Amino acid sequence: MDMNVRWRAHWIWNDGEASPRNEWWCFRKTFYAAEGSHKGVRLSITADSRYVLYVNGEWVGRGPARSWTSEQSYDTYDIGYLIKSGQENTIAVLVMHFGVSTFYYLRGRGGLITQLEWYEGNKVLQTIATDSTWKTSRYLGQDSRSPRMSCQQAFAERIDARLWDSSWWDPSYDDSAWPAARIIGEAGTEPWTELKARDIPLLSEEAVYPARVEALHKVNPISWTTSIDVRNQMDADSINHCNPIGYIGYIATIIRVKTTTIATLGFPNATSHLPSISINGIRIDKASFTGTAPEKYIDIELQPGDNFLLLDVTNESDHGRNLQLGIDSGASFELISPIDEAGIDDSPFISIGPFDLNEIIDHQPVRPLSLNNETYLHLQDLSAAADLKKCLQWVKPISNALISRDNVFVACIWKNNKMSLPIPYSVQHAVTSNPEPAVIPRYEGADTELIIDFGTELSGYIAFELEAAEGTVIDFYGFEYMRDGYRQDTYDLDNTLRYICFEGRQSYVSPIRRGLRYLMVTVRHAQFPLKLYKVQMRQSHYPVADIGRFQCSDSMLNDIWQISRHTTKLCMEDTFVDCPAYEQVFWVGDSRNEALINYYTFGAIDIVERCLRLVPGSKRQTPLYADQVPSGWSSVIPNWTFFWAQACKEFVDHTGDLAFADEMWPHIRYTLDHYLEKRDERGLLFIKGWNLLDWAPIEQPDNGVVTHQNLFLFQTLLSSAGLARLVGDEEGAITYESAASKLRESINRYLWSDDHQAYFDCIYEDGRYSESFSIQTQVVAYLCRSADVEREAAIKRHINKPPETFVQIGSPFMAFFYYEALVHMGEFGHMLDDMRRNYGQMVDMGATTCWEMYPNFAVNRANPNMPTRSHCHAWSAAPGYFLGAYILGVRPGALGWEEIIIEPQVAGLSWARGSVPHPSQGRIDVSWRIMGDNTIHLQVWLPRNVQATIKLPTGYEGVIERFDI
Repeated sequence: MDMNVRWRAHWIWNDGEASPRNEWWCFRKTFYAAEGSHKGVRLSITADSRYVLYVNGEWVGRGPARSWTSEQSYDTYDIGYLIKSGQENTIAVLVMHFGVSTFYYLRGRGGLITQLEWYEGNKVLQTIATDSTWKTSRYLGQDSRSPRMSCQQAFAERIDARLWDSSWWDPSYDDSAWPAARIIGEAGTEPWTELKARDIPLLSEEAVYPARVEALHKVNPISWTTSIDVRNQMDADSINHCNPIGYIGYIATIIRVKTTTIATLGFPNATSHLPSISINGIRIDKASFTGTAPEKYIDIELQPGDNFLLLDVTNESDHGRNLQLGIDSGASFELISPIDEAGIDDSPFISIGPFDLNEIIDHQPVRPLSLNNETYLHLQDLSAAADLKKCLQWVKPISNALISRDNVFVACIWKNNKMSLPIPYSVQHAVTSNPEPAVIPRYEGADTELIIDFGTELSGYIAFELEAAEGTVIDFYGFEYMRDGYRQDTYDLDNTLRYICFEGRQSYVSPIRRGLRYLMVTVRHAQFPLKLYKVQMRQSHYPVADIGRFQCSDSMLNDIWQISRHTTKLCMEDTFVDCPAYEQVFWVGDSRNEALINYYTFGAIDIVERCLRLVPGSKRQTPLYADQVPSGWSSVIPNWTFFWAQACKEFVDHTGDLAFADEMWPHIRYTLDHYLEKRDERGLLFIKGWNLLDWAPIEQPDNGVVTHQNLFLFQTLLSSAGLARLVGDEEGAITYESAASKLRESINRYLWSDDHQAYFDCIYEDGRYSESFSIQTQVVAYLCRSADVEREAAIKRHINKPPETFVQIGSPFMAFFYYEALVHMGEFGHMLDDMRRNYGQMVDMGATTCWEMYPNFAVNRANPNMPTRSHCHAWSAAPGYFLGAYILGVRPGALGWEEIIIEPQVAGLSWARGSVPHPSQGRIDVSWRIMGDNTIHLQVWLPRNVQATIKLPTGYEGVIERFDI
């Protein structure tokens, strides 16, 4: 990393579209390096949207770190060891431009900027920079029509290796036919008005082999699949943001057959919306569909000639989940555009509408859609393409760019038939370092499917090496869970890669990050058995050491701690992310808990600081700060903003970094002042937004007074007052303490129920109080110390023995706050029992990481048989913090851990030992063992200059031994 790059380079691109949809471009520069010039060489680089860098044919790195476009992050590499002095050298860069906003990227425009410098000390001796002497070419083997992976992410991967020389990054490659790159502008050119050096280390990357081939199947594919970006078709501007879109309209096509035919029409991923369907004007009752949700299938009769298929795709909230569909038939069929005006770049589909359109931003008023458009209602009975002349002003062809050539996800989960076969031992060669390849069986008239188990959840990049005939198609599909014949498919995540082979031996490393445990590999159209030499994941995460340790007399708790640590590691990328598979998004509220878990498992500091610094950039979208950043979704979860402010104070407490406190304090004041403006005449926070705390049926309306939010605002005001005093803003501290006091009074005046001796969950917009009560609200009330002594005693009873009529804890995320409440009550055994009960279910079901939801909690799942949605979710890794902080008993006693408190809790265990990272002094080791009924032997290894207060558990006597290290 270098904070002082003086940019002489220009941003470059090609002569094509400024911001194309899903295009990969290659850039090369060949130069002569003088004798002895291989030392002191650094290369700085960034690109929009992502890059992969090669020097002299060697892979160097990938990036950049996610950032706001106006504060574009760049990376710096020391590459002297790769430079060949006295010879020609080549820099090659693959740039993957999204062309759409995602939950981790805001649409900019295509661009690359790179600067290579030879230096001696601080003196730059020579510079090679991006300019018009660089060469560029489209990566012709990449299919820009591949579908979106999900509404949160960019695009799935489709590679035809026959169309592109895989050695394009090699110095020997002849790029003489490539055109010159076009200069866009100097560093500082919009939209990248500032370039900021990467503020965290580059991510680690290591090859991991699978554990075994889990299954072998002979399969037959269905006839035809595709994916349609209906949201972009209905609203072309939606590429610039990720806010949900509501629209009213249709899409249509013609299915042409020669004879009367029965075909199956399938929507294998109808998680949020199943279109209303008519064929030749005959409407199909949705109740007639078969299949377990979200998969829906219907048999339709097709008449000889043209059959008009009309799909009513009206959707009140389309977040970007593509319409995935397939058609299967024993007879041949063809899809034809219903209009004569379709061009060469148009698909067989058209859209009709939108007859109404809106954009939904959760913290702003939204105009509802009008379903009363006469043309829209009349077209419900449209029976033939000829009738489109009645509404030509509403008809628009759908470009091929929005229609995938195929849908690998659908092809992998929807098959005509599947036959399980025994696995020859030689096939296991594919998952080992054995130099002999696995010869994959070939079946006449069918495809071959392997399911490979990596043995644990991973996050990174698929890599493989094989030998195949030209045109052999290999589909890779990553998923997270299978057990006892059940496979959980990744609905709403197209976690696939299609690779079409050239003749001979070849290898490929995917540049698309993905999370998975299992990998389905389907070999299609093979002319002879494929030789698979290896399949790997290049595991990638934030570079950490496993400093934290935990073991105890309960093996289940040991397993729970291990999966908590592994989960946290996999969710540490260039920021904390919620999960490595479905989203890969930096959710602001999640990261507060993730930071605390990381402090106790890895002790990483820079990643926490980076996450906290990113949040204020969202004030361009809202002064309330967005709940995930940097993102095209302008969404607000007020609690997430409050957790961020608290996390800033906790970071300062953890590190003692007062300069960071000074930097962040104005941003905290800015957003809290805007939240205080949302108080109503009662003095309560009354806000429109995504008022979330837990995946549970709490009454937490998107517009109204939500009790847990008022409580967390109260707590945040007090926490921020403490931060104000650290930076010398006494006036600010007094202001927030006063606001907190008034809010506490309002909470207790308006939100307490004497009848139930509990806090209501909410007051609705119309003044109604919530009918139900929740454990969640009582937990937050206890944590925030809002109640007087009598009321606190009542809510403690609810927390310790939850009434059956109360809404119960619904997610491991909420369990973090629940555990905080339990340890403050001294209920350590209760906490461990809850871990055993809920996390123990995950371990018993083979989990290697913590799940997003408890397996016995079915809210927000596409399929009720799913044990959870995401099988690796860092918001769930609470045991990684609590077992170190309370069972080992290591907690800070002063700013920056200059003093610590060690007070272990027995909680029914007979021994425990482990390590906790110290933010600046290495680590603290603790070991304790029960020697008798109430005797304990406690040993502590501490940095010699760290002051510590060491206490025995209440009710125990024994020996304390301190060892300085």
